[in-house]
Amino acid sequence: MVIEQIYTGCLAQGAYYIESEGESVIIDPLREVQPYLDKAERQGSKIKYIFETHFHADFVSGHVELSKKTDAPIVFGPTAKPSFEAIIATDGQVLEVGKIKIKVLHTPGHTMESSCFLLIDEDGKDYALFSGDTLFIGDVGRPDLAQKSDLTIYDLAGYLFDSLRNKVMTLANDVLVYPAHGAGSACGKNMSKETYDTLGNQKMFNYALRANMTREEFIKEVTDGLELVPPPYYFPQNVMMNKSGAKDLSIIMNAAQPLSVDAFEAAANETGALIIDTRKADFFKEGFVPNSINIGVSGDFAPWVGTLVTDIKQPLLLIVEDDNLNEAITRLSRVGYDNIIGYLDGGFATWQASGKETDTIQSISAEEFAEKFKKAEGKLVVKDVRKPTEYMAEHIEESMNIPLANLSKNMVEFSKTDTNYIHCAGGYRSMIACSILKARGFDNIVDITGGFAQIAKTDIPKTDFVCQSKMK
Repeated sequence: MVIEQIYTGCLAQGAYYIESEGESVIIDPLREVQPYLDKAERQGSKIKYIFETHFHADFVSGHVELSKKTDAPIVFGPTAKPSFEAIIATDGQVLEVGKIKIKVLHTPGHTMESSCFLLIDEDGKDYALFSGDTLFIGDVGRPDLAQKSDLTIYDLAGYLFDSLRNKVMTLANDVLVYPAHGAGSACGKNMSKETYDTLGNQKMFNYALRANMTREEFIKEVTDGLELVPPPYYFPQNVMMNKSGAKDLSIIMNAAQPLSVDAFEAAANETGALIIDTRKADFFKEGFVPNSINIGVSGDFAPWVGTLVTDIKQPLLLIVEDDNLNEAITRLSRVGYDNIIGYLDGGFATWQASGKETDTIQSISAEEFAEKFKKAEGKLVVKDVRKPTEYMAEHIEESMNIPLANLSKNMVEFSKTDTNYIHCAGGYRSMIACSILKARGFDNIVDITGGFAQIAKTDIPKTDFVCQSKMK
């Protein structure tokens, strides 16, 4: 028996390859399916089933394309209603793969079709639970991503309580838990950086699995604070793509065309396309195409595109380093942003060489900022674009928290006369914010290099530190 977790850090997502006696299954595959096909071929294995724990909201799954290429049926749990052919398993149904068995456990709550898959080994022992978004390491799935008109967030949280108590917590403590996500995913509130654990450990340390927890306490704690971190706009659109089946990735990869400087400029003007510059912040700030937005491919690229670009069909033009083109397109496709009409051939260097207008963003070190802060006696306009929980943990006194995810709704909070000093935790998000503000006509912005991580080392007055785990 082989179990391999295939973890994708930029999405904090875990897909799984399971094999026994020359037969294999894939659980929750990403949109690019070739790695699964290659793995099965290397192992001399035939993919027998493709399991989906639920209709994912945070990424586009490759289940339909993988099924086409392998003839393996797609398996969902009860109540799932895809628009393509699939096995809709009953609660408790068992499917055989080589000498192992996989049992379907219907666990509604995160979504109503959510299911976990229990792997029973060759000896008939419950061995591992592939828990999807029902149970994470340190957390559980948020119940506000798939509401229907007749179900509230509290109704779904109640379903989740029952699923965990009746289907999951009854399993043996030595059962391994393999979730669909880890820290950084928007599908939970307080996930651990660990990507698997034993169920026994989770019963001891996961707040949502306390043995003496009442239903009312569970609902209150699981729903508390969700309003502070609303789900990204692309989530419901990804759900619909996963229900209906997305285009093959090869079609998307071949659609983006290299464009000369003049053709790139014309495309931007004629189509209303958004220009995304995927370079690192340090390079972007020194020079960029006016009105372009910096979202670096080296960070949480796709989730931030999905959070900030509200229309999944928005035409996109890319500025990339040559070796990052396929990576950028692949990451965008993972969250359903398929309308990539082209990219600047030769990258920003060709734009710069053409003599066309460029723009820059002023950036200063934390030490320079500290000196300015002292001279101004703390009376500077400081905007902290971290998440609310990060801000509440510790922040510069008198600074204002405007989370990057809510930036567009809060433009009025930025001064049009005084300099806006902007920071995040390390510099990635603050440069995104600065680029958006610059595109909206704000020239009085200064990025603080290194973010709060460097600011914390100065003597700027800060609030007392509060552990984030105490703010759930």
